Amino acid sequence: MTKTVKFTKMHGAGNDYIYVDTLLYNIPDPTAASIKWSERHTGIGSDGLVLIGRAPIPEADYSMRIFNADGSEAMMCGNASRCIGKYLHDKGITDKTEIRLLTLSGIKVLKLHLNADGTTDSVTVDMLEPVLSCKQQLATDDGSMTEGEMTACDRTFRGTFVSMGNPHFVIFTDNIDETDIARYGAALERNELFPERCNIEFAEVKADEKIRTRVWERGSGITMACGTGACATAVAAALTGRAGRKSTIVMDGGELEIEWNDNDNHVYKTGPATFVFDGEVELP
Repeated sequence: MTKTVKFTKMHGAGNDYIYVDTLLYNIPDPTAASIKWSERHTGIGSDGLVLIGRAPIPEADYSMRIFNADGSEAMMCGNASRCIGKYLHDKGITDKTEIRLLTLSGIKVLKLHLNADGTTDSVTVDMLEPVLSCKQQLATDDGSMTEGEMTACDRTFRGTFVSMGNPHFVIFTDNIDETDIARYGAALERNELFPERCNIEFAEVKADEKIRTRVWERGSGITMACGTGACATAVAAALTGRAGRKSTIVMDGGELEIEWNDNDNHVYKTGPATFVFDGEVELP
């Protein structure tokens, strides 16, 4: 007999995922499920699959595992973590408005901002400290790169490496609309300097001091938004003197407010989380 599971589709600023409560349903092969269900034409359609579970350690309340559309497992997703906060609260699984979420890149604290009717309007995520040097993710002598050069196809780009648990390479440009995100993002993702591949951000600082950003996500391609990518962009902008410690990052799916806090050096990300629909799907 074919087994079906219930799922919820949600998005954070257009970054859409399929969410399954593993307290109720076992997903024996999440890689295969993510690949099949994420298909835009023959599946549910998403940037990947998110599994919500109980945390195995007392320091956290719940856990998340996230699989990209190509089946690879990601360390963390800021947009998905916001959606988990709304999912847990608005479905009555918890009444907490501050939730400790265990991810592969550490425990993230979610602070929920509620509407007058008690539903979740937006969520602030403590994304912890940015990592500017990581030899595991960037194969330079010291594992760092600020305004360094990297070649893809027929162009040389100047960018900055920032890890938010997962690796990002942020490239500032004078005209983001003329950049072929798919061509250059795909090439840069697999550059030999990135042992684990890399998320690629193309960003343009606008006259209103907002930062227009488009992202090529490792394992998923072009997405409407990337929470860790927004954080990495804000950090890179501050590092290179293009912005202060607070930025509004404008992605294809909406805006995210980012603060790189002076006091604790943590990056805080605030943005929306939205239910799309519930459904049932067969296991692959």
